[in-house]
Parts: sequence; C-alpha cells; structure tokens
Amino acid sequence: MARHPDPVPPQPGQESVWRYPRPPRLESTTRRLRVTVAGRTIADTRRGLRVLETSHPPVYYFPPDDVVMECLIPADQSSFCEWKGLAEYRHVEVGAQRIEHAAWVYRRPTAAFRALRSHIAFYAAPGVACYVDDELARPQPGGFYGGWITADIVGPFKGQPGTQGW
Repeated sequence: MARHPDPVPPQPGQESVWRYPRPPRLESTTRRLRVTVAGRTIADTRRGLRVLETSHPPVYYFPPDDVVMECLIPADQSSFCEWKGLAEYRHVEVGAQRIEHAAWVYRRPTAAFRALRSHIAFYAAPGVACYVDDELARPQPGGFYGGWITADIVGPFKGQPGTQGW
C-alpha cells in the first residue's frame, strides 16, 4: 500500500482534502456551479450537491432541472462505486462538438446517497469548462476521478501516478 503524502496545510478560506471523510460525505452547496461546452452553458445551478472523500477534490452534481438534458447522450459505459452504486455515463454534445463520456449519473444510488438520484456530474475535461462561482476548475489528475480543483482546495490529490493505494 502506498504511503500517504504529507497534506498541504490549508490557508484561511481553504479546505484540505485530507480532512474530508472516508466513507465519503454528501452535502448540498449554494455556490454557483456552471458547465459550458462550445460556448453554451449546459448546466447552471445554486442547488448542487457535492461528494467529499479523503484525498479527492469535491465532485459536484447538478439537479436534472438545471441541466440541458438534450445535450446528454447515453453512452455504453458504466462503473461501480462501493459507496454510491452504479454510475451510467453520458456523452456531451453541443452542435458539432461531442465529448465522449464527459458526464455521469446515478439513477439508483445506494441508500446513503439517495439524494444523488438522477443528478448529473461532469468531468472538468478538455472541451468542458466547469466553474465554481466564477473560477474555472481544473480536473482531478488521472482521468478517472471527477473532482474539480479550485483555489480553495488543497491536496495532494489522488489520481496522480503512485496514488492508487491511498
């Protein structure tokens, strides 16, 4: 098992992902969350949910009423989370631009995460601009995890090479 790194000490107004719980916690947020693709806003809410898990930046979820659902195309991919259940992926399509597997949804989450039901999460991936308030989020390293990194979050973050065992 990989040795855990030394956490970056948070400054005032910052959160350390090393103070997040395991198992993860679900909480609501009134921060403005927004996703744009090809210059079009496809998700915008102040009624989001975020999942906080040790060593991970927050993963944000949008209520379906705050997402332009016709931009989401079902994908033939899923993954299983021991905490949340089966995630089903979606391609994001805006005009001629299509980003493969850029979003996911838990249609039947576990009881502990039932509030996530039908909420949509997006990867901060190339072509997908994800914002917390007015700050453009950076993707969590590694390509699999969907956390959004902003200036108010400090790590180090799971996803980089050598972090699988954290």
